[in-house]
Amino acid sequence: MNTRKQQLAAFNRLLDIMDELREQCPWDKKQTLESLRHLTIEETYELADAILDNDLQEIKKELGDVLLHIVFYAKIASEKKSFDIADVANSICDKLVSRHPHIYGEIKVKSEEDVKRNWEQLKLKEGKKSVLEGVPKSLPAVVKASRIQEKVAGIGFDWEKPEQVWEKVQEELGELNEEIKAGNKENIEKEFGDVLFSMINYARFIDVNPENALERTNKKFVNRFQYLEKTAKKEGKILSDMSLTEMDVYWEKSKEFFK
Repeated sequence: MNTRKQQLAAFNRLLDIMDELREQCPWDKKQTLESLRHLTIEETYELADAILDNDLQEIKKELGDVLLHIVFYAKIASEKKSFDIADVANSICDKLVSRHPHIYGEIKVKSEEDVKRNWEQLKLKEGKKSVLEGVPKSLPAVVKASRIQEKVAGIGFDWEKPEQVWEKVQEELGELNEEIKAGNKENIEKEFGDVLFSMINYARFIDVNPENALERTNKKFVNRFQYLEKTAKKEGKILSDMSLTEMDVYWEKSKEFFK
């Protein structure tokens, strides 16, 4: 692995390249904070995909893309005389020191839960009016639900046992079933949302990341269905002309390859 000196030299090289591109490249010169935003979101999702695939080489590449964006934003801000990359680094360093008094102060903690609880309390002392202020509005719903539940749990608003959460899941399923029988579409949507929210909460108690779990299932389904498509095509068959029973034969076969 690289030494700290080599790591700093590599980062300095990136800063130099960013300066040169901003001065000389027509595309880089044109970019703004706003124009980069959607690209940053895309790069973050690509990193997330690489992590799910456990592809370390791809993770390295995608981290580089994300790091470039951080440097790019800081460069634009420095041109506006607002802040630069040193301010960005110092800002997070100051926050880390402030929010880890059990490392840099006199606070004693016994567990990870103590750390999380202290973290949320410290944020409130910093001026936040709600523990939920830090949850971005534009997060995907599943991720947002997870973060909301983690945040409130951090100050003790939580179930005590996984069994209690599972009972809540069953309760919400029952309420959904009643609304389906009644045929009230608006209430069905509400109760379906409650079921999803309670399932996401239960995932936390059994140490499952619901976003990762669902995405893995998405990928598994895509792989199995594409196997079905390719196999049917090899045999000269058209899926739309096949019966569900015929397609199910290929589907079951796909499970041998994609589990």
